Amino acid sequence: MKVAIVGAGKLGTKISEALLEGDHSVTIIDKNEELLYKLSSQMDVMTVVSNAKQISTLEALEIDSYDYLLTATNSDEKNIVIASFAKKLGCKNVIARVRDPEHMNQIDFIKETMGIDYMVNPDMSITMEIYKYLVEKYTLSNGIFSTGKIALTEFNADKLPYILNKPIKEIYTYISGMLIVVISRNGKVIIPGGNTVIHAHDVLYIIGEKNRVMDFNSKVRDKNKHSHLRNVMIIGGGKTGLYLAQKLSEYGVAAKVIEKNKERCEYLSQMLDDVLIIHGDATDSNLLDEENIDEMDAFVTCTGFDEENLLLALMAKQKSVDDVIAKISRASYATLIESMGIDVALNPLEMTSSHILRYIQGSKRVVSSQLIQGQAEIVEIVAEKNMEFINTPMSKLKPPPGIIFGAVNRGLDVIIPSGSTEIHPGDRVIIVCLLSNIPDLEHMLRSGKRSFFK
Repeated sequence: MKVAIVGAGKLGTKISEALLEGDHSVTIIDKNEELLYKLSSQMDVMTVVSNAKQISTLEALEIDSYDYLLTATNSDEKNIVIASFAKKLGCKNVIARVRDPEHMNQIDFIKETMGIDYMVNPDMSITMEIYKYLVEKYTLSNGIFSTGKIALTEFNADKLPYILNKPIKEIYTYISGMLIVVISRNGKVIIPGGNTVIHAHDVLYIIGEKNRVMDFNSKVRDKNKHSHLRNVMIIGGGKTGLYLAQKLSEYGVAAKVIEKNKERCEYLSQMLDDVLIIHGDATDSNLLDEENIDEMDAFVTCTGFDEENLLLALMAKQKSVDDVIAKISRASYATLIESMGIDVALNPLEMTSSHILRYIQGSKRVVSSQLIQGQAEIVEIVAEKNMEFINTPMSKLKPPPGIIFGAVNRGLDVIIPSGSTEIHPGDRVIIVCLLSNIPDLEHMLRSGKRSFFK
């Protein structure tokens, strides 16, 4: 498959890396010659130093021979125009990254008028994950998998005290016929192995045959535990703060936004009718106390600075707020997040990359996908004969630590993988993968080198 990417920033680079692992041909277009030279020395991509807004550039590239074009420059208008030009010139599918709320309010009209197939918004992606966590709490057991035979649910490990402080391989007598595929621990999502020890307060995601999971779910989940979300404090009135406040307000939650910039506060007041907008510095603990932080059901930090988001999240945890969520862009902060005890940390770059890759792969082998707390992805695929793990016992496979095979649906049977399990062509396979391991997953799903073997 041929893919063109306009914009050699973080998103363009991450998508390129993942696509190359999937054995696709990638071309990156940017005006920054130095940046492109650096990328071409690190990756097997074709680079074009040019302005993609010029039709002559797209024509010289023979854009009509490309399957996909992604526009990821720093300008919404450029992204929309370039994607539209490419579509008119014959590119089969075009994707544009947009951020502006005004564009999102008329997204269907823009897509139809400009001929854009898919538009992705990092801030809206973050918003929807926060919303799902606070309002829906990831009740995934109803129909996430297209087969209708496999389900997944989550529960707090404290519900089964006898599994605490034990490695996973020792607790399957208590949850026979199901598999723990994800652990959420202090804001960090972990793909567990057999020796991973269950801690108190861990949230476990378990997969299995639907009826078995539903029966288990009825025993371990708190009924209506999350139905009383009333007060949410949002720090940062940027695009994520705006989208989230709007969404929560529509749901009936009393949302409160604290923003430093006075002009931005005035803009938010115009855009949000039923949301309290406060002009102030949230790092001032006195302000947080005055605004009754201790009465909040949830506290969300989404400023443009990771360090500030982490500091404020820590302050909220010290105030015993039930749910504390932080927007964090640097993957290197993962260990720090776990030690701080934040409930959820979301990385907009990794989430946006996941959405784009699933759109590109969706028409091929990926049947469905779902994010878990914005850090991991559950993917349902149809196994093909050329995939490298076909007809090989699980005991001989060695996927990266961030990837786990969750379940296999073969005809009428649901198989929870063991060492002797083999995946056959035509099987529907549920795979769970950390977003940081998506390039490894793409590599695993392609034909060619068999590199994930013991």
